[in-house]
Amino acid sequence: MSALTAPPPAAVPSVRPQPRRWTCAEFHRMGDLGLFEGRRAMLIDGVILEEGPMNPPHAMAATITEDRVRETFGKGWHVRVAKPLLLGKWMDPEPDVAVVSGRPADYPTHPKSAALVVEVSDTSLKFDIGEKMNLYAAGNVAEYWVLDVTARVLHVFRDPTPDATAPHGHAFTTHRTLAETDAVSPLAVPAAGVAVKDLLP
Repeated sequence: MSALTAPPPAAVPSVRPQPRRWTCAEFHRMGDLGLFEGRRAMLIDGVILEEGPMNPPHAMAATITEDRVRETFGKGWHVRVAKPLLLGKWMDPEPDVAVVSGRPADYPTHPKSAALVVEVSDTSLKFDIGEKMNLYAAGNVAEYWVLDVTARVLHVFRDPTPDATAPHGHAFTTHRTLAETDAVSPLAVPAAGVAVKDLLP
């Protein structure tokens, strides 16, 4: 009678360690636990990115922009400041300002798009008018503004459209750069005008 022999172990495929992608739900749970207290965190493609401390010109411009946008849109619109905007399972850029229709009570969950998103930019300009612009286009944000407080101009992006060559597969087809002396009317409230100089500190 021959002795029983164990079968040879199955070959284990060689796999490189993979980065851990976080979902929006996990990202928000970490925020609820206070892991981002006093920090400016966002979730891009499942990766948590953290911006540096907000300098005084940025903080001032963000506050001025919030107030001016709120006045411009008025009733029927809800202005969200540095709050979640869920652009997919792996995307929450937490924009400086996002304008959505209706009232806060209309959003038992976080909104998934916006009529207007505004980012105030100084050191992060390349990211804001690059990859971030593409992800807002992919999120079907109708209009995206980037206020460049250093150059004192406003970048206005409109007409999101699919673009296989762009990051996130989308881009805005219209881009205007407005000087301090210019003004712009948001697509959602075309009768209202916003002077660029009124957004700057």
